[in-house]
Amino acid sequence: MFDRWKKTKAQKKSTPQNEIDGNTGSEIERIACTWLKEQGLKQLTLNYLCRYGEIDIIMLDKQQLVFVEVRYRRHSSFGGAVASVDWRKQKKIQKTAAHYLMMNSQHANLSCRFDVIAAQANSNNVKIDWTWIKDAFIS
Repeated sequence: MFDRWKKTKAQKKSTPQNEIDGNTGSEIERIACTWLKEQGLKQLTLNYLCRYGEIDIIMLDKQQLVFVEVRYRRHSSFGGAVASVDWRKQKKIQKTAAHYLMMNSQHANLSCRFDVIAAQANSNNVKIDWTWIKDAFIS
């Protein structure tokens, strides 16, 4: 699983804003969403919430529905931002995505993918290192 993420990191075109400046999780989500729009994705929903969980950002990438999990960590303790999207979190996102599709039948025939945007403070805690992992896990 992590090998796929390392390969994806090299594919990114540019990176979002990388100054820490006291960013909160919701601010990181906003920056990630803006950056994804600059990459050509179209925003559909922010913070989709249901009884199964929450999906941070739902977007369209051409004719593909993209469910985006944004993770931010100031410290790399316990594996950092990327490692925090473990199998339990993936299952919650998948169930929430299924609920979204059930409630939004206009998107039911689109192919779907699950992306992760990982924002991790660098070693001196001054800048944020960003990683966009397309198709991070499979439903």
